[in-house]
Amino acid sequence: MDTIKGNQVEEQEIELLRKSIREFARKRISEYYDDWEREKSIPRVFWKKLGEQGFLLTEISEPYGGLGAPFTYSIAMIEEFAKLGYSAVTTNLSVHDTITSQYIYHFGTEAQKSYYLKGMATGELVAAVAMTEPGAGSDLQGIQTTAVYDKAKKAYKLNGQKTFISNGQECDFVIVVAKTDQTVKPSRGISLFFVDIPSEGFTRGKNLDKIGLQACDTSEMYLEDVWVGEDKILGGLNEGFKILMSELPRERLTIAVGAVASMEGVLDQTIQYVKEREVFGKTLAEYQNTRFVLADLQTKVAVNRSFINDCIKRMVEGTLDTVTASMAKLSATEAQGEVVDKCLQLFGGYGYMKEYPIARAFTDARVQRIYGGTSEIMKEIISKKIFS
Repeated sequence: MDTIKGNQVEEQEIELLRKSIREFARKRISEYYDDWEREKSIPRVFWKKLGEQGFLLTEISEPYGGLGAPFTYSIAMIEEFAKLGYSAVTTNLSVHDTITSQYIYHFGTEAQKSYYLKGMATGELVAAVAMTEPGAGSDLQGIQTTAVYDKAKKAYKLNGQKTFISNGQECDFVIVVAKTDQTVKPSRGISLFFVDIPSEGFTRGKNLDKIGLQACDTSEMYLEDVWVGEDKILGGLNEGFKILMSELPRERLTIAVGAVASMEGVLDQTIQYVKEREVFGKTLAEYQNTRFVLADLQTKVAVNRSFINDCIKRMVEGTLDTVTASMAKLSATEAQGEVVDKCLQLFGGYGYMKEYPIARAFTDARVQRIYGGTSEIMKEIISKKIFS
């Protein structure tokens, strides 16, 4: 009985949180989002507004600036922003909050947690993770960035190039993935380093011009003889690959959650549109084709929602494995692409116009099948389990 009451209280709190997020979005995003898209970046003041509202690092314990709330709280924020069509906010927030903070919280030293997490919780510090390189995307073991130790300086010299880094233009620090032992296979010789910005030898590249997620600043980064002390290692020397793999289920589930929420938002918009749009004297909703298309899409969304909710439950329980998370990402993001495409079709020519949110949803959705591991990589992971 206590468990039931506890669940009911949590559900009520999350519903209040959702209402707060929608109200916050109405006041702080809706009027400005088109400008952010044109400027290709979310302003720093917005991060501080998120912090003031208590929307950052909700899962992190109170001593480090968070609320100590369950995973379901941070997921509720991802869902609401995604459903409203603010996918760039969803992506940047996921990197900063749902992913990077967890690396630090679970593997950082006391000093690292105290400094970085507290700053991230207020929005004073914006985080990024630099994994991908021009020649190494999903194949993390193929990275070429190096960190060479100097005994005299008791420091590491970092050299390399990174690309497709979310929050890259606005971040105050970046966790850099680098090789620290080239005598062993990559999975055993990779480490993670904090690089504070600015740092001598560190250069941000241009804000990359993408087809979607325009407000999500995405950058190249260059490291040329960037020195960092031993205290900047996150999680221990040569432990980087293990740390990154440990958080993959969370990352892929977060992407899947955003995909389902986005589909739900797009469906709501489309249903409203076809009720109002008239063709040959009838609304689009009166045509059998429209009703059948939406019936099919509603079913796909409902099936994925059920699976994703189960995965969220497993994540909270600590039982979500990499294969299941990969299934969630594969299924939800592939469905998102289909749902958004077919909804856009029902908008006709208006769906192709940028002034309609469905157009932005269409271009934003495309990357979902790429980042966090491509659909093809997800199939490799799933099939290996099948044939193991």
